[in-house]
Amino acid sequence: MAGGSKKVVFAAIGANAVIAAAKFTAAVVTGSAAMFSEAIHSTVDTGNQLLLLLGLYKAAKPADREHPFGYSKELYFWSFVVALLIFAVGAGVSIYEGIHKIIAPHAVENPLVNFVVLGIAAVVEGGAWLLALKEFNRTRGRYTIPQAVRRTKDPAVLAVLLEDSAAILGLVIAFGGVAGSYFLNMPVLDGVASVGIGLLLAAIAVVLAVETKALLIGEAASPEVVAAIRKLADQHAHVAEVNEILTMHLGPEDILVNLSLDFRNDIPAGMVESTVTELERQVKETMPQVRRIFIEVQSAKAHAEQVAQADNPA
Repeated sequence: MAGGSKKVVFAAIGANAVIAAAKFTAAVVTGSAAMFSEAIHSTVDTGNQLLLLLGLYKAAKPADREHPFGYSKELYFWSFVVALLIFAVGAGVSIYEGIHKIIAPHAVENPLVNFVVLGIAAVVEGGAWLLALKEFNRTRGRYTIPQAVRRTKDPAVLAVLLEDSAAILGLVIAFGGVAGSYFLNMPVLDGVASVGIGLLLAAIAVVLAVETKALLIGEAASPEVVAAIRKLADQHAHVAEVNEILTMHLGPEDILVNLSLDFRNDIPAGMVESTVTELERQVKETMPQVRRIFIEVQSAKAHAEQVAQADNPA
């Protein structure tokens, strides 16, 4: 997944950097607030994707004494920073510029320049969006896109997909604002389009922030992964009962598992040890994304009492 994430991010950086320069040039030549908002949008996207690359790089660092579980959550942190920047810079500047243009509207000059730049941007952004969608579809399985957005554990691909989707919609809004401003002789529509782009970015930022926050504070593995772990444990004849399976994503491909098992009372301690070793090997071979697994030996009765005490503290 990391390789796929990097490919998507690199493609987005290249597309947005070129488009941002073209949009800024068009905004200066024509005086369009909507085009200026789009230029800010592409610039923010470029900076955000550089931050995602930083997150991917830092997340790959090996575990050490200070961080025994590794640095996988670095990606989640930097993805959350990206959401904040989209909201604060992208949305904030676009809405401010749009309101300023609505209060003091002026005609857009040389609109053909805007149309040409928007057309080129649509082609380039569309290619980057298709690449991000392809990578996203590769992992979403049988779920719909909205369901997959809520379930994804890879915020890098999600961020690029959301940003590219917003970029395409932003181009449509900008085109409508520029065209309406020129052909209807209503310069105020250019400002309205800028505000619309800002609101779109704010919505994207909120979605990304909510999903990344869930991962940052600790989100469980998918039900399919938990069910597969339970099935492997149940297959061992010496396991009397699976008390509890706790999982947490430390990164897109880094799952921490805590497994509480009740073993049969008539087996020797050596058999318990060999079963634990074998089960750990099976889980990691079947699900390589499970990097760390801790197996706790505990009677079902003791576990139930512990859970009840935790749910009803004195």
